[in-house]
Parts: sequence; structure tokens; C-alpha cells
Amino acid sequence: MTEAGSTLPPCVILAGGQSRRMGGEHKFLKTLGGMSLMDRVIQTIKPQVSDILINSNTPISRDDYPIVSDMVDGHLGPLAGILTGLKYFKDQGSKATHLLCVPSDAPFIPLDLVKRLTEGLSGKIYSISMAYSDHRIHPVISLWPFALLEDLEKAVTEENLRKILVFAERYSLRSVEWPIEGGDPFFNINRPEDLEEAANRLID
Repeated sequence: MTEAGSTLPPCVILAGGQSRRMGGEHKFLKTLGGMSLMDRVIQTIKPQVSDILINSNTPISRDDYPIVSDMVDGHLGPLAGILTGLKYFKDQGSKATHLLCVPSDAPFIPLDLVKRLTEGLSGKIYSISMAYSDHRIHPVISLWPFALLEDLEKAVTEENLRKILVFAERYSLRSVEWPIEGGDPFFNINRPEDLEEAANRLID
């Protein structure tokens, strides 16, 4: 990353949601074009990162990647998943400066995600970079510095903070914009009709 030359970041894929708008079914297991949403994300992300961790609070059976639940109980949302990813890879001895975070329900993530988010970092030790498209920021598609691990743990466990942007805006936050011609690259699947829209996009 910025301070570590060509070191690729590890990645945490967030699959900890309860999928209420999908009728309670695990949306990351839904298929799109013959492949699960989770596997679509992995296929795109794998060449861009050094390691992959799946963060899920529900049982998943996979042999290819480690799966861990939130390090804090209570289904506290994506900020807890980011914290879990930072702590996991820190304990694994990662030499990267940043962690990539992506959701498991965004099947059109671009192949230049890590490259462009890295270029968007300010160069400061606490620099965070988030994807932006269609006039909105995507907090769960982002690069997070390992240097913020202790601050984030305190925010989640002592302040009971849940909102990603509230935490990120305390530090050096930048966004990187992607065009939406041909479809938003950060379109995510929340409802059955979203899955239908994504299937139509594959056909087009």
C-alpha cells in the first residue's frame, strides 16, 4: 500500500447481515448467472488481495477460506465486521498497511477496486479510502488502516458506535468515484427484485 510498496491488502468479506429483506434467506448464497453472490465477489477480489477472510455470524460451510464471526457479540453491524477483519489479520502477522472491506452481496465490484482505492489514500497513517458512485459513498467498500485497530475497538466496545461514517470522519477519509455507465459497479442485492435486476444486467 502507500507506505508498504507493493504489499497487497488482505480482505474481509462481510456476510454478517441477517438478510431480512431477502426473507431471512442468506442472500450471499443466492445464485446469479450460475454462481453464488459470494463466489462472484471472491472471483473478482482474489487477484487484488493477499488473503481473504469471510466474516459471518451464521454458519457457512466452506473449505477454501477462513470464516469467523464478529469479535463482539450482538450483530452490531459492518463496523464490527471491519474490526474483526483488522484484528484477525493483525494476529496473523499481516505486513500490509490497510485492509480491504467488501460486502458479499455486490456482484459487480470492479477489477481495479484495490488499485484505485489505494491511489485515493491521503498517505497519512490513518487514511481511509471509500468507493463512491451515483452520488453516494459506499462505506463497506473501503480500505482501512491497521493503525486504527485500537481506536476502532474502543469505539465499538466502549462507545457502542455503529455508524461507519461517524467513525471514519474522525480521521483522514477520502472517496474515489466510479462512473455508472453500463450500471453501478457497487449495486448490491438486498431484495428478490434486486437479484432479478442483476440477472437482467448480465443479459444486457
